[in-house]
Amino acid sequence: MSLLRRTGMWLVIMLLALSGLSFGQNVSASNPQEVTRGEFTKAIVEALDYELGDGTSHAFTDVDKSLASFVEAAQKHGLVKGTTATTFKPNQKLTREHAFLIASRAVDSDESYPVSLLDKFKDKKAFKTNESQELAKSVGLNIFRGYQDGTAKPQKVIIKGQVKKIIDRVLEVQSQHPGTPSDDTVDLRIMGTSDIHTNFVNYDYYQDAPMQEYGLAKTALLIEEARKENPNNVLLDNGDLIQGTPLGAYKVNVDPLKDGEMHPAFAAFNILKYDAMSLGNHEFNYGLEYLQRVIDGAEMPVINATVLDAETKENKFEPYVMLDRKVKDAQGQSHDLKIGVIGVVTPGIMGWDKSHLGGKVIAEDPVVSVNKFLPKVKKEGADIVVVISHSGIGDETYTPGEENVTYQLSEIDGVDAILTGHDHGLFPGKDYAQLKNVDLEQGKINGTPVVMPGKFGSHLGIIDLQLEKAGDDWKVAGGKGFLREIDKESDKVDQRVIDAVKEAHEGTIEYVRSPVGETKSHITSYFAQVQDDPSVEVLTQAQTWYVKNELKGTEFEKLPLLSVGAPFKAGGRNGSNYYTDIPKGEIAIKNVADLYVHDNTIVALVMTGADVKEWLEMSAGQFNQIDPASSKEQVLVNDDYRSYNFDVIDGVTYEVDVTKPAKYDPSGKTLNEEASRIVNFKYEGNPVDPDQKFVLVTNNYRSNGNFPGVRNASETIEYAYENREAIMDYLIEQKTIDPTADNNWTFVPIDGTPNTVFISAEKAKNFITEGSGIKYIAPTQDGFAKYSIKLK
Repeated sequence: MSLLRRTGMWLVIMLLALSGLSFGQNVSASNPQEVTRGEFTKAIVEALDYELGDGTSHAFTDVDKSLASFVEAAQKHGLVKGTTATTFKPNQKLTREHAFLIASRAVDSDESYPVSLLDKFKDKKAFKTNESQELAKSVGLNIFRGYQDGTAKPQKVIIKGQVKKIIDRVLEVQSQHPGTPSDDTVDLRIMGTSDIHTNFVNYDYYQDAPMQEYGLAKTALLIEEARKENPNNVLLDNGDLIQGTPLGAYKVNVDPLKDGEMHPAFAAFNILKYDAMSLGNHEFNYGLEYLQRVIDGAEMPVINATVLDAETKENKFEPYVMLDRKVKDAQGQSHDLKIGVIGVVTPGIMGWDKSHLGGKVIAEDPVVSVNKFLPKVKKEGADIVVVISHSGIGDETYTPGEENVTYQLSEIDGVDAILTGHDHGLFPGKDYAQLKNVDLEQGKINGTPVVMPGKFGSHLGIIDLQLEKAGDDWKVAGGKGFLREIDKESDKVDQRVIDAVKEAHEGTIEYVRSPVGETKSHITSYFAQVQDDPSVEVLTQAQTWYVKNELKGTEFEKLPLLSVGAPFKAGGRNGSNYYTDIPKGEIAIKNVADLYVHDNTIVALVMTGADVKEWLEMSAGQFNQIDPASSKEQVLVNDDYRSYNFDVIDGVTYEVDVTKPAKYDPSGKTLNEEASRIVNFKYEGNPVDPDQKFVLVTNNYRSNGNFPGVRNASETIEYAYENREAIMDYLIEQKTIDPTADNNWTFVPIDGTPNTVFISAEKAKNFITEGSGIKYIAPTQDGFAKYSIKLK
């Protein structure tokens, strides 16, 4: 429709409105000239001449039939959002800030407008939106203008006479931006989940209680809402699906899959009609035979392009899939669309699950795999290509074979969108703002839309692509990646998911409630990153007990035996509830899983004292360097260092000098060759001889990793026995434990009074012990709090 015709139609609407005839929901009687959300939505949809549907695809329960088709159209074109998943509040008065946000979304511009444009307004502190970039765009496009006194008055309610001016500006700007989607453009929505880790139900098996922070049954509500907004959609998953909670272990060890039985993971996925899934690294934890049995129950393609048969070098799984779709353009015309989907996983699986995969398969670098299959997918007629990358985002520097390479995948010409994961992070998100060519507002890396939707179903990743016909082909005219978070305040779930996994869920609850022993004291991990901790001691004692028996009669029986543990549950990226917290009294299997959350098996390594020290130097990298002369606040724990890499080695004593620089970075690369944080390193009261041999008990993940010292082990003894099983059997034999920390590691006392702080859960303040040097300071956010610690 021409600009003149649109403007003329709008004048008719305004004349009717100003004559007192309502063009939307009823306005507040206090001022009939004030405009509501519903009125403005209807006016702008009519002025932009959007095609109207039947109004049934939106999820808002407070929108009546007369307005439904207009809200539906506005939502489809990205102009409006609900105040919640099910409420729109059409009668709410519309502020200037909100009106200009809606107006800005109506214009598709490739230009970038800095948030600093909002600084021109004297009352910029009055802005309340969390979409500052979009509001800045409306200023840059000259849609949002202030008053002569230099103010914006963003919270002032719009009146009818101002609506025409706003929409006239939108129409004028649209005519100057040919990138605005045309009527024959197809909007394609790609939805994605990642790292579900068997969290299908909103239930914490470790605490044996419902919770609302995650769960696929809650994510499913976002999926259905997003589907209603755009029927041109696909739903993908990025793996790490079948392992992670006691439910995953239950289906392996207690109620194993029978021939022809469907794994609960795919019972849930089938219900939600996933279109494709790619394998994550934890899919390989239980071996290839079990994995194939699980995949057999999938009703959607399960793909992976990086894992090859060790002998034939052929792909072990289908490397990609072509999804054929009937999509509709803005005119309602149908088109055929071919979506090519390639799946890759980090090659780290060959180390982490060496016992299952060694000699059977090999793993390519994901960048190599995508470059290999991209031409094939294009040749088969793919109109667009999506990569499912179970590899973290990484950084600008590329080393073939490294763990996280999604950044490099986004640089490949021909990749139109990426669903990533593995890191349990959020993209778009502030943690990746420092990378080059990252656009957090548009959810792009190197111009490619990317989403990383957290973990356990906490978020749904959405990529909206605008496709335009170019002859017989389609081209991507625009795209944006963004996340939607589940409603943590509501207990509403998709009952279909609950019902699909009901048998496994209830069986798991019964299983984890089985008692195995008793503890005389409360066990927590709230301070396990800053002091020797009983929650780690229980693990190391159980491992020592098991391997000591196993070594009897072997050549290694006389060697000193050490045991390695780490605080697996220590908050961080997994939230303030992610800590071990076992009350005094009965210990059940659920508590054992709370102490040791991973499905690892025990491995013993024979190594020298020098290598044990390097192992500890790597662990000591968890701490930031502290300046003893500074009175400024200094954070002790490095947030980039995962708590499961903070290994404590029991059986030796040592001190950590955090005034010195770290020797290794979090990946194990040398930072300072001459650095040495580990001092007073002793065994049975005597300095450790660098050539002395030890047996160290650890797990298969660590034994196959890249820790300095670990990689120099002269002997590797693998036990087909889970670390968790060792804890359970140890507790059953002991019957009652009274876990305490033996303080075999401490900090080197620091002269002076540096202000050293760290973060733990708010409720950790209830477990501060006298003489620990720890003091509670104040809450921070999301259930966390700040604490100080005296390094003595």
